[in-house]
Amino acid sequence: MAFCGAPAAWGNAAPARAWTSGARPGAPLLTTPSTRPTGRAALSMVATSKNEPNAVVSSKVEALYDSYPFPPDPLIDGDPVGYNWRWHYPSAYAFCTGRAPSPFPSPLRILDAGCGTGCGTEYLVHLNPTASVTGIDLSAGALAVATDRLTRSVGEDGLARTTFEHRSIFDVADLPGAGFDHINCVGVVHHTPDPLRAVRALAAKLNDGGILHLFVYASHGRWEISLMQQAISLLQPERGGDTVDYNEGVRIGRELFAKLPEDNRLVKREASRWSQENKRDATFADMYVHPQEVDYDIPSLFELIDQSGLDFLGFSNPGNFDLARILGNTPELLERAQALPEREQYRLVELLDPDSVTHFEFFLGKGVSVTSWDDDQALLAAKVSLSECTHGWPAMFLFDRDYMPVELGKAEHAFLTVAVDGKGASTVRDAVEASGLSLDVVRELRRKAVIVLAEA
Repeated sequence: MAFCGAPAAWGNAAPARAWTSGARPGAPLLTTPSTRPTGRAALSMVATSKNEPNAVVSSKVEALYDSYPFPPDPLIDGDPVGYNWRWHYPSAYAFCTGRAPSPFPSPLRILDAGCGTGCGTEYLVHLNPTASVTGIDLSAGALAVATDRLTRSVGEDGLARTTFEHRSIFDVADLPGAGFDHINCVGVVHHTPDPLRAVRALAAKLNDGGILHLFVYASHGRWEISLMQQAISLLQPERGGDTVDYNEGVRIGRELFAKLPEDNRLVKREASRWSQENKRDATFADMYVHPQEVDYDIPSLFELIDQSGLDFLGFSNPGNFDLARILGNTPELLERAQALPEREQYRLVELLDPDSVTHFEFFLGKGVSVTSWDDDQALLAAKVSLSECTHGWPAMFLFDRDYMPVELGKAEHAFLTVAVDGKGASTVRDAVEASGLSLDVVRELRRKAVIVLAEA
């Protein structure tokens, strides 16, 4: 069983590891290009791709990430620290559908589309021990780091299940083998010259019943970023040519932030929200000197989704779109807001609290049905198990998949004891009869992802 992991901040929940520059003993020697920033980057496109909608734009994106491989997270030896349930296929599938995957895909095939330096790829490999994982990226420099990262972190078995390919997202149809059950594409399509075409390319490679996790930028929460991007571009006119000096763009941006007045709106937003991560030049470059970016609001996001050929299965940070978070102090307006159609509720959140919506992260599915568990008899017949991303059992105080606290009552603890002891074979009826827990509370435990249900 793959455990979803735990941040090192929680005592001994995760093993300590050395931050070293050496590879794992016995790891294969790899010949990889230098990943040190190279200054003026010539266009080198992996494409002469017949599928590439705009090779000039994609070449500039490739050059950026060859100069500044991204994400710039440190390489460490041993299992990756922490977890993200969105990278754990059973948990992601249960979030999308309300139930455990059945039958479980064998073999489970996962694609990390635009894997960059492999920060997500190593978790996809580690958290899904039966999966075959493929990572693709436009940048050879980023892929070199990704290969090094996984060589250190996932061991021989993980490496044997992992393939990296230097190719454009628009060439995903040419990947060998069958389709994929789970595609992860975080921070990628908004940097392509044709995001809709990119999503459709991924959709075509998704198996029936498969899920796609996407992450794209939001316009309202990145308003100040957009202004600074445009300012740097005006001050670096050569960015429109065939070569781009990304180091110079970073220098100009940092000079602006250093010399603009402290009360400047752009300076204040950078200081309060982004400055810690932007201490690293690669992160600063990705944010402020990127040659291609498309930002979305709720209307344009759902226009993209509606044209993708896939079904919207929900935001993977649903708490951010909880209207009670914003309108909880005005019950009358909250009631009005909650009566709106779903998309208008999302729109209201981004209009009333734009700073909280800097991106959209969400799941799409192909031919995926959703189980609501509204029917009492179907719920009672379901098999129940403790979620692999629930932490702290058998204590009375647990953490859910997002590390939000869940305090159990005696009946809830008794219910979970039956679920754990049954190892997935016990039904909800068995656990309810033993604990006296109401079905409404069972549904709440499922909503919080403390438990996972499987259809009878």
